[in-house]
Amino acid sequence: MVTPDAQDTAGLVRKVTLALLGGARIVQYRNKTANSSVRLEQAGALREATRKFDIPLIINDDVSLTLSVAADGVHLGVADVSVADARAILGKDKLIGVSCYNRIALAHEAVNLGADYVAFGSFFNSKVKPDAVTASLELLRQARHEVTVPLVAIGGITLQNGGQLHEAGADALAVISALFDVEDIQHTARQFSTLIM
Repeated sequence: MVTPDAQDTAGLVRKVTLALLGGARIVQYRNKTANSSVRLEQAGALREATRKFDIPLIINDDVSLTLSVAADGVHLGVADVSVADARAILGKDKLIGVSCYNRIALAHEAVNLGADYVAFGSFFNSKVKPDAVTASLELLRQARHEVTVPLVAIGGITLQNGGQLHEAGADALAVISALFDVEDIQHTARQFSTLIM
């Protein structure tokens, strides 16, 4: 799962805990609207919550924050530090994921530089990133044959369309709105977890 933008730390932790109770297997902390002190507070609180479930916490974009809260890894976009620089700072034991959008060449480059997983998307229209580039199921199938690390699919994923991404080769689904904009987060997380078995 990828966390939604939120200012209320307690509310965010409550929602993430419900998703973990439902079977979510990894948490990526992403908050594009909060200031640095709120992000530090939230990442630290999520670090505590994920430890209770023995679930990895990945920090979006921010290598320094990853170190500050002893998160398990960082997820990098095209405008962030390089995989090599992140590895030099974080060491060999931290996870590094890379957004590759709809470009298989970026995935090959990321893997060659030591990325632990790569992400593709947006596969469907996304409320979070309405202007995101689109990726195809064919790209995912190609990546499954060519790329040796786990593949993550992101972008507009729902319970109705997530299964086809797994069938096309995704090892994990990164979900925000379809998980956190529902009444029963725990039940929805349980349903999502059955799509990737």
